[in-house]
Amino acid sequence: MDRKLYSLCGEDRKRHYSPHVWKVIMALEHKNLKYNLVPVSFGDITAIEDGRFTSVPVLRDGETVLGESYDIARYLDETYTDTPNLFDGKGAIALTRFVESYCKTVLHPSLATIAVMDMHNLMSPDDQAYFRAARERRFGMPLEAMAEGADGERAALPEKLAPVRDLLGTQDWLSGTTPAYADYTLFGTLQWCNVCTSNPLLERDDIVGSWFERCLDLFGGIGRDPTRSS
Repeated sequence: MDRKLYSLCGEDRKRHYSPHVWKVIMALEHKNLKYNLVPVSFGDITAIEDGRFTSVPVLRDGETVLGESYDIARYLDETYTDTPNLFDGKGAIALTRFVESYCKTVLHPSLATIAVMDMHNLMSPDDQAYFRAARERRFGMPLEAMAEGADGERAALPEKLAPVRDLLGTQDWLSGTTPAYADYTLFGTLQWCNVCTSNPLLERDDIVGSWFERCLDLFGGIGRDPTRSS
């Protein structure tokens, strides 16, 4: 099998924490496609395959090499048409793009604050130096100062998840009666904190927490073991 998924991991080379990689992990599992999960550090990224990538995920599938989680998911659906669909029509594509935008603009800023020090502590010393410089340049403050807002962001998270809670009050999955790529997009975003932090992000008796628990149980419970690969 020549299918590789390159994934950012912690110093142990086992704990995979990238939200975008988790989207692709779930997509590959959904489509019953075997793959090797290849751990990389920040310093390794520019050496992946032909050297044109600046972030993960990167997927090699035979002779095809591509990045960006959404592009990978579309490629998998268009290439492997005899496996379960990740997108069931144009409506599913539009829903997924909305969920992506919602995660990027509403959830990612909060989760970045909540997880920042836990992420840093998972990394090798070289990755810690890279991560600190990049994040402090982006946010204009030390990581420690950024992390002071974590409790406030945790408190605000239930309200920010209100649109998801409202939708899940009428259907089992974001995608309808069965999970698909819109669900994996939100799952990957929340899994980012789930992998990095020991303090649960969601209450299990909350409808979003219940949905997340069901996502964790998919595909033999792969989401419950962030060190596991196929």
